[in-house]
Formats: sequence, C-alpha cells, structure tokens
Amino acid sequence: MRSVLFVSCLIIVACAIVLISCGGGQAGTVNVSMSDPTTCAAPSGPYRHVYVTVSDVLIHQSASASANDSGWHDLTPKLKDNPVQVDLLGVSQQCFLAMLGSTGIQPGHYQQVRVILASNNATVANNKCESLANCITLTNDPLNTPIPLQLSSESQTGIKIPSGQLAGGEFVIGSGETKDLNIDFNACASLVLQGNGNYRLKPVLHAGEVSTQTTATTITGTIIDSSTLQAVAGGNTIVALEQNDGNGIDRVIMEATAASNGAFSFCPVPAGTYDLVAVAVNGSGNTYSATVITGVKPGDSVGTIPLTNAGLPSSITGQITSVGNSGAVSIDLSIGALQSAGSNLLVTIPLAQQSAATASLTTASCGNIDCANYTLSVPGANPAVAAFTTMNPVPATPAGPPVNYIIDAQAFVPGMAGQQDCTSPDLQTSALTVTAGASTPAPDINFAGCQ
Repeated sequence: MRSVLFVSCLIIVACAIVLISCGGGQAGTVNVSMSDPTTCAAPSGPYRHVYVTVSDVLIHQSASASANDSGWHDLTPKLKDNPVQVDLLGVSQQCFLAMLGSTGIQPGHYQQVRVILASNNATVANNKCESLANCITLTNDPLNTPIPLQLSSESQTGIKIPSGQLAGGEFVIGSGETKDLNIDFNACASLVLQGNGNYRLKPVLHAGEVSTQTTATTITGTIIDSSTLQAVAGGNTIVALEQNDGNGIDRVIMEATAASNGAFSFCPVPAGTYDLVAVAVNGSGNTYSATVITGVKPGDSVGTIPLTNAGLPSSITGQITSVGNSGAVSIDLSIGALQSAGSNLLVTIPLAQQSAATASLTTASCGNIDCANYTLSVPGANPAVAAFTTMNPVPATPAGPPVNYIIDAQAFVPGMAGQQDCTSPDLQTSALTVTAGASTPAPDINFAGCQ
C-alpha cells in the first residue's frame, strides 16, 4: 500500500513539474490599456487629433513568431466586433487613453505583441473621422477636417511590438496573477507626410507591465530657466524618457511637452530605469542646452530641472540615400541627434523646434537613387548631466566648446509596421562640431541592401 502511495505521489509531482515547465497552471488575467504622451499636439504642434481604430491585440511567447503562426493569444476578444477608436493625442496629462480589454491567458513568458488596426472602410461607432476609421486633423485647420491616415499591414498582420520594445524584454505572468499591460503608441514619431501630401502611419510602439496606481507609474518634474528660475517663456519644451539600447545609445521610449508652468508628467511608465532628457526653445527663438538626469524610475519626482540658454539654434543638414540589390528603394527613416552624456553613453537630444524627439522621413526618387534631405535644429551647446537623487539633482554647468553631435538614422520597410530594413538598419555619421547660430553640413548616410 505504501509503495502504491509513493508511486502516486511521484506521479503527482511529475505532473506538476510538467505543468509548470509547459506554462500550465491557473490562467492569469491580463488587462490591456493604451497611452501616448505627446509632443506634436496643438497648439504648439501640427496635429489637433490623431485617431486610430484598434480591432485586436494579440500576444505570443515567441519573439520570432509570424502573424500566421499558431500560438497567438487574443488579449481583447471583444474588440473584433466592437473596435475602439482612440485619439492618440487624447487629453493633456491623461494617464490612460483607453482600456482595450481583459482576458485570461496561460502563465508564461511572452515576447511579442501585435496590435491590429481596423481598415479605413470599417464601421466604427461614434466615428470622429466621418467615413474613415483612421484619420488626423491639423492644428492650422479651423474646420477640423478629417484627413485619411493611410495604413498597410497594420490591418492585416498588425503592428509588431518585438521583445526589444517590451519593457524588460518580455511580459511575464504567473499562475492566477492579474497584470496590467500598457501599450504606448508614439503618435508623433509614427506620422509620415509623403511627397504627394498624404499622411501615412509608420508605427512606433512600446509596451510593458504597469500599475494602475498612478503614483507608482508616474515620473514628474518641472523645467525652469536657470537664469530666471521660472518656466521657459513661450516656445516649446520637450522632455524624453530614454533607455540604453545595449549599444551605448539612449533610445526614446516616451516623450512629452511641458505645460506653460514648466510641469511635465509621464504615465504610465513601465518598471525600469530611465534617463530623462529635457530641451527647449523660447518665444524669441533661442534654444536651451539639454539637461540629462540619469537613473530615474517610475514613482520618482525629479523636482526642478534647470536649462541653460544657449542662444540661437544650430542647424545640421544632410542627405540620406537608399538602394537595394537592383537599384533605388524607398525606406522609412527615423533621424535623431545624439550627444555624449559621459560613460560611453550617447543620448538622443529632442528636437524642440520640430515638436518631436526625432524626425520621420521617407526616401524618394532623386535620380538613380532614392534619397531624403533633412535639417535638424539643435542647441549649439553641450548637455548638463546629473544623476537622480531624491534631494533634487543639480546638474553641473554645461561644458564649453567644442560642441559635438552625431546624426543617427534608422531604416524601416515602408508599410511593414516598424520592420527594420537594409543590410545595416542603423547608421551614424562621424562626430560633427556645431556652433550656435550656424549651419553645419553632415556627411551623407548611405543605406544599402534595402528591400
């Protein structure tokens, strides 16, 4: 009898081990939300509204799973019949734009999320785009006329959020747990104005586990002029949350615009450690050198962050080309201006005059190649850097000349929801020395082997 009981116990233990190793156990519950801290919203930015209609959100344990592979879990099963139209520019200081759904999934480590958008001819309740499902309206249009936002694979295979754009590299849920998954849709980096005057979606998304307790997922602070100790007067103040991509470059995860009193807020922010980069241009057109606060976490209040007036902006101009194996090929581009923040770290300096952290362009025919010309307006000064402390970090005065920038360009396949392109999808120039009020030409960036 004892031997039977012993064998039975062994079987039970073995089954438990198998269930755990295979992701078994009681289903966990995932609540899905969407957010988007914005920099391009009216009145300082060019867009009044950016509407997208979400029809599904899927998740998979494999980072390499294709849209047609098995193993996808539907996180928002009710959206298929009742898609939700979301204004990505939302309401200022609003933490969550929309709650998309809730469902149970098996415990496990999930490394890919896909967001499906409804096609433009879909029927949408309370449609703000008239006969369209996805549209924008412009700040300079008093009639608020909807302009179509063109999609491609977003309504079929979905917008892929790979492990590199998931906080911590994966979304983990245990047996019986309830967790909140937030999708941050960076509208300002996702819009491309094409040469024919049409607007196309080039989606830039991140996702991660958050807490619905706002104070636990919020990073706040106030930007001030270091001379007046008041908010920067007029103009535009941009703040970016950035993380090291593993290659020594801080990539923008979230971006926001400071209010007229200098206050800013990021929420919800997934767990992790971030570098905060702030820059501004005032109403007289003078720029302010960037201030970088390193080691910031969700729940932190960074206090007042001083910016130093750097005079007239510097401009960096250049050209980017793209070719494939058989000739010219068009690619989508994300272009950023990098500066050193010490310790082998390059941070992305937000583009205050362009109301964005990075510039979005598309190459087009210019002779035997496809190319795009760019001009980036940046402070003609080095950044001030300080590590975060609860005692209100005080950055050192920015170092004097020379002032160096590196231009970074990332290539993506047009219409493929953020899929990287070309043999080397990320290229940089050599260091460029700039002077306040002057223009500096950058060497060409040439992408090859593009699709």
